[in-house]
Amino acid sequence: MRAVFATGSLRARLVVQLLVVAAVLAVLLYFTVRSTADRAAEATQDAILGAATVSIAEQLRGGDGGVEVDLAYATFSMLGAVGQDRLFYRIDIGGETVTGYDDLPVPDVRPASLAAVFYTTPYLDTRVRIAAVARSIIVDKGPVPVLVLVGQTRQGQAAIADQLANRAGLIGLGFFLLAVPLSLLSAGSVFNPINRLAEAVGRRGPRDLRPVRHPAPSELAPLIGALNGFVARLRGTLSQTETFIAEAAHHIRTPLSTVRSEAEIALRQSTDERTRVRLRSMIRGVEASSRSASQLLDHAMVLYRSDQLEGVAVDLCQITRSLARAFGPTAELREVTLLVEGDAAPLCVLGDALLIESALRNMVDNAIKYSAVETEVRIVLATDAGMVRVEVCDQGRGLSGAGLTELSGRFTRGGNVGDVVGSGLGLTIVTEVAAALGGRFELVERDTGGTCASLFLPQL
Repeated sequence: MRAVFATGSLRARLVVQLLVVAAVLAVLLYFTVRSTADRAAEATQDAILGAATVSIAEQLRGGDGGVEVDLAYATFSMLGAVGQDRLFYRIDIGGETVTGYDDLPVPDVRPASLAAVFYTTPYLDTRVRIAAVARSIIVDKGPVPVLVLVGQTRQGQAAIADQLANRAGLIGLGFFLLAVPLSLLSAGSVFNPINRLAEAVGRRGPRDLRPVRHPAPSELAPLIGALNGFVARLRGTLSQTETFIAEAAHHIRTPLSTVRSEAEIALRQSTDERTRVRLRSMIRGVEASSRSASQLLDHAMVLYRSDQLEGVAVDLCQITRSLARAFGPTAELREVTLLVEGDAAPLCVLGDALLIESALRNMVDNAIKYSAVETEVRIVLATDAGMVRVEVCDQGRGLSGAGLTELSGRFTRGGNVGDVVGSGLGLTIVTEVAAALGGRFELVERDTGGTCASLFLPQL
């Protein structure tokens, strides 16, 4: 049961509880009215029954010849006004029944005066409410005790109580039906502050890690306090992560660059062929380690900034041409011609400049790295159906039949590039950047040889 409450809807739980309370109140109303109606009907019937019995007793007259009994019609008509009940009476004079039903039960305790005594007893085939009064009458100059009993069935009383109870039941049902929309409205009003708090937090940007100061009921103070504590811890963790990535990049790349430089100097100075072979192997290993470390850090940066994405206007034309200038010396060393084609006018997209630069750098680096000597790498800038396309085409080894899905996996490389230093993260970085910025990445093999990699990003 606790698991159901923990994972279910609080709104539904509150509505159900309110409806249960309404149902209990409706049932209590019914039984309260029923009980009150029974007592009120019984009190009313007793008052009429007692008055009729006293009236009969008072109309008895004694004399020298006996007792005169006069049963007035008005007395019984007064009892008949209560309902369609059966009436029974009995008049005992001196211990003998002179009229009425001689087996009508008498009270256990004889009344002391005209104050009526009431009791309910089974009689014939029903239950009868009986009023009993007693008095003394002078007969032949002596007192004679007289007992008057008047009984009435309870169908009228029950009918009155049922009628009142049924009305109470209808009122209770109406109250319950009215409670359904009222419960829904109440639940909505209770959870409105929570919804407004959630909207206020949801409207924040990815880098907005300020404490939550939204006005809320006091009951939400523990939640807001816990949320602010979590935000503070997250802010500290993100700051540490960013600092770690930056420091790791510096502390890893710098020593590796130093080792490579020293190895290259030693290679130029060495005349021993065995030593030169080992130095070349060392340079290759350092280059592979440097590239892997660099791309691992780039990948970590892409993952970090993708979670903290805050879109700004970025000019793809400017970034692409800057990268082309930066890769110019590398391309010349490999005797590869690097060309940039397309309009020089700004081509702006909404994104993160560092992510876009990382993706484009990996595209250009791959194109130069896998190109043959004395070939061209073309970088084409264009617009295509609301998207800005950056296309990097080389005349290198191609994909050897592999597709983007296979090659974009982490640490996955093509089967025809084993002799070239690489980490298998370049295409992974480009694919993840495209997904984070709402674009796409395509990789196709050219019919004339080589590969075309295209990055599409939404144009502003």
